[in-house]
Amino acid sequence: MSFDIGLIWSRMPDILGGFGLTLVIWLVGCLAGIALGFLVAVLRRNVAGLNIPLAAWMEVTRGTPFLIQLFLLYFGGPFIGLSLEPITAGLLGFTLYGAAYFSEIFRAGFAAVPRGHIEAGECLGLSQGQIMRRIIVPEMAVLVLPALVNMIVLLLKETAVLSIITVPELTMMISAIGSENFVFVESLFLLALFYWAMVEIAGWLGRQAEVKLASFRPAT
Repeated sequence: MSFDIGLIWSRMPDILGGFGLTLVIWLVGCLAGIALGFLVAVLRRNVAGLNIPLAAWMEVTRGTPFLIQLFLLYFGGPFIGLSLEPITAGLLGFTLYGAAYFSEIFRAGFAAVPRGHIEAGECLGLSQGQIMRRIIVPEMAVLVLPALVNMIVLLLKETAVLSIITVPELTMMISAIGSENFVFVESLFLLALFYWAMVEIAGWLGRQAEVKLASFRPAT
């Protein structure tokens, strides 16, 4: 057997198309998941009646494999009248999966804000909304940044699972090219290289953000 990357290289336009879709789903899904996770954390903190159902949803989502969730959403959705295109189903499933983890990160961040800082805001006559906007959220954001970056990087690798429901992202495109041309080793090597590069870049950007915000870390 010989290692021939030429066949894979000749299909680079298709591979770059899958790479672009992977980045779009990852970025949009992470941003939507962060927004939804933050909303869930706030609701659990401030609306007692929603704490139990939201906590139950979070535990079920975090306790089941992403692959199973995609299968249920894409193949099981039509049984309840929810028929989605592969990309739509993949993005929705990716967002909900990430939101469950982000919500727990934000919940821990809220709990980590020193009580004395909140009491200081109350002594200054700030309303609960002002305390949330000016004290709790800024301090929480700095505290949870490392965990957020780690989760975002982990979710990048989870995009490979979307190929199982025929989303034409990077994994599906490279795997299909490898199967068509019987260059399995070369295709898997290139796929691993793409994900390694993306993870390294994402991790580096996250570390830079942590360094920039380190000076704003609140005193306890």
